[in-house]
Amino acid sequence: MNPLAIREFASSFQKSRILLSAFELDIFTNIEESGTSNHQIAGNLHLDEHACERLLNALVSLGFLKKKSQLYYNTPESFTFLSKKSPEYLGGMMHTNHLWNTWSHLTQVVKTGTSAHPAEINERGDDWLVSFITAMHDRAIKQAPQQLAGVDLSGIKTILDVGGGSGAFSMEFVKRNSEIKATVFDLPNVVPITKQFIVKEGFAGKIETYTGDYTANDLPTGFDLVFLSAIIHSNSLELNQQLIRKCFNALNKNGKIIIQDWIMNDDRTQPAPGAIFAINMLVGTESGDCFTEEEVSDMLTNAGFSNISRIEFESGLSQMIAQKL
Repeated sequence: MNPLAIREFASSFQKSRILLSAFELDIFTNIEESGTSNHQIAGNLHLDEHACERLLNALVSLGFLKKKSQLYYNTPESFTFLSKKSPEYLGGMMHTNHLWNTWSHLTQVVKTGTSAHPAEINERGDDWLVSFITAMHDRAIKQAPQQLAGVDLSGIKTILDVGGGSGAFSMEFVKRNSEIKATVFDLPNVVPITKQFIVKEGFAGKIETYTGDYTANDLPTGFDLVFLSAIIHSNSLELNQQLIRKCFNALNKNGKIIIQDWIMNDDRTQPAPGAIFAINMLVGTESGDCFTEEEVSDMLTNAGFSNISRIEFESGLSQMIAQKL
């Protein structure tokens, strides 16, 4: 990598911040199809007019807006994905904006080893929580068909989706087999949001919810499959060991567990997205991390599971699968 490439890499945050600020300010929603002036946008959003014009011009230069005769226009893509007037609005991107705050403390976190933002999910406020669950839903609803395509559902009648958030993966399980009874287990502040997504996506009466905290409560029992997607990276190894034991107890005989997450190689450098995500856990959680295949296998074995296997996706994500004999 040459000096120019290094400098460009180091300054790439500037483009990201321009887009995130425009998204946070709701610029794209406030631009009409017939074009809108800087004066109108700044007035509607109570912004400094000169500063707003600079931001709009930067968005034009980056390809997110068009400008003609001093009027600004959305591109087809910016309207579709960044305007609240569109049904395909990427509302979950606000979570990326929230991550800016935690990542800005990375230098200090590496010095101290302590996250600057370790607050539990129920303590971060409704705005953060809704943005987070929405972001997870937007991603999961697109990825679930491919990620669950290889899951053998023969003999599976009941599924517990631990920390299931919006219920996106439960929805896909039910799509694959309408006879399956899926239950989303999540926190008291999350379950009301889960229920909204279940209704919105047309699964009312088809997916149940169960309120609890897996760090303090046992899981409900009587399930053929326990599914954990993007859960273990939020916890310490010790807490995960306790959780997987609870999953074992929640399963019927011959039941299966599927852990879907970033599973790292022995030196923790691959897959690359997992190594970067481990930093996200460093700055945003008290003790979260991305674990190796050996570590996850040991957790499963210690909990009593057998027949452990791994499936790796092109994205770098993996599924660790095991059985309760």
